[in-house]
Amino acid sequence: MTTNELIRVMCVDDHPLFREGISAVILAQKDMCLVGTASTAHEAIELFSIARPDVTLMDLRLPDRSGIAAISSIRDKVPTARVVVLTTFDGDVEIQRALAAGARGYILKSTPPEELAEIIRSVNLGRMALPNQVAHNLAEHVGSEGLSEREIQVLRQVAEGNRNQDIGQILSISEETVKAHLRSILDKLDARDRTQAVSIGIRRGIIQL
Repeated sequence: MTTNELIRVMCVDDHPLFREGISAVILAQKDMCLVGTASTAHEAIELFSIARPDVTLMDLRLPDRSGIAAISSIRDKVPTARVVVLTTFDGDVEIQRALAAGARGYILKSTPPEELAEIIRSVNLGRMALPNQVAHNLAEHVGSEGLSEREIQVLRQVAEGNRNQDIGQILSISEETVKAHLRSILDKLDARDRTQAVSIGIRRGIIQL
């Protein structure tokens, strides 16, 4: 195949060893080439405009901004950009956020190399890529009521170990309002206490530590 016929792939991840591993997978494919790697969201946005990859593999956790923010910025400039999230996090809320930002796929870093290559080919053809485990996690919470932005802020403060009074001062709301938000959080997450609510929030990708 000529260079123009190859699927041009870009990898965004802040771990050098992982980038090298992805590079090896891409270079082993006869129909692909690696056009660049980036370790931050800023680098990814800049490199995308130069390299113009057919498919971009994007990590969620980057040192400067989230991968989801990078996806949004890239697609603001190039709405047809095909980006696949490649991450260790499989929470349904993060999957929803990534897809809402325009990701064409969401796969885990445990994905076997050959399966990853097939997903890249599929996304390059314009298809969506949601492996069974990811699709199951997403479907499990379809129809469930999400937390409001204020409730997420309260849950994040609980995760940081703050008391109700402290949370109220930090968010400029009364302690009674904090308690009301907590009752709503426990109800929506089906959690028995604050600790379990934080655990569920982290697992589902509602908050990050």
